Amino acid sequence: MNTQWRIRCLFGMAVLVAGLHAYSAHAAEPPRRTDVRIQQVEVAMSEVGPVILLKAENKAIPVFVDVTVAESIHAALTGGSLRRPFPHNLMHSILTAYDGRVTHVAITLKDSTYYAALTVVLKDATRVFDSRASDAIALATHFKAPIMVSRELLDKQGKVIDVPGAQAL
Repeated sequence: MNTQWRIRCLFGMAVLVAGLHAYSAHAAEPPRRTDVRIQQVEVAMSEVGPVILLKAENKAIPVFVDVTVAESIHAALTGGSLRRPFPHNLMHSILTAYDGRVTHVAITLKDSTYYAALTVVLKDATRVFDSRASDAIALATHFKAPIMVSRELLDKQGKVIDVPGAQAL
């Protein structure tokens, strides 16, 4: 009985490890062909606060963010510096110090909230992390990593690029 229990436990652990490996391998796959690569990230100020414009083709997807995220992304885009490092700068420094990097970000929309899958490579391990879209965009910008959205998301949420009332920071 004790031997059977051990064999079942070992078999269960093997199945779990195989499942985790399959999940990790699936999550690290490159973006699907129906995905659209964001061509430009822009920080702007709107009437309701800072907004990140994810531009692709002739559209821009607005992602409203807080001032800290907007400043971090703006500094990464322009090569500017901040008085003190923000969390995105800190994460960039830590990953870089350990030869890690963000390889790409996939943005999705669920129930009016943007989500992101942040893919990080550290040594020979690839992991995908659930993230706030704004934080993932900031890290992707710091690493100059591609930001991906689905064709459906671009078509449904994308606005014509000429956004009246927006001013560049």
